[in-house]
Amino acid sequence: MVKSNRTLNLNIFAKAKPKSMQEQEFTLTKEFIELNKLLKILSLVESGGQANSLIAEGFVRYNGEIDTRKRLKLRKGDVIEFADTLIRIC
Repeated sequence: MVKSNRTLNLNIFAKAKPKSMQEQEFTLTKEFIELNKLLKILSLVESGGQANSLIAEGFVRYNGEIDTRKRLKLRKGDVIEFADTLIRIC
């Protein structure tokens, strides 16, 4: 097993909703984007593998509900909550 020089602070991935969230809008250029790819594109995770792990462990909310589907297809109008960030898909 290879150890990373980076230390991930899992406190920012708390499952409880934070008191104040940063809001972002993500504008689709296609019909949809997969959830794990969105987290990576927005630099909210260090890698796709990390995105998959955090999604599978229940650290992401899709339209207000915890969702563990890594390749969930996000479309216009969807809302994602991850760590201290709320992402609106436009």
